[in-house]
Amino acid sequence: MPGAYPRTSTLALTNRTLEYIEMIANNGITKSATGSGPLKSALNTFAGEITHEAVAGAVT
Repeated sequence: MPGAYPRTSTLALTNRTLEYIEMIANNGITKSATGSGPLKSALNTFAGEITHEAVAGAVT
């Protein structure tokens, strides 16, 4: 229950996402999105295209 422990949940989220934020800041979005498996799999859209199969199926 993140609402019960807001500080702890914020620290946990920051610890898991900071590496991706730094990657994007250092390499740019295009290089990061195409070079990182976890980041690439987390994208729903990229460069104006739907990249996630479930999202694509939901809108067609």
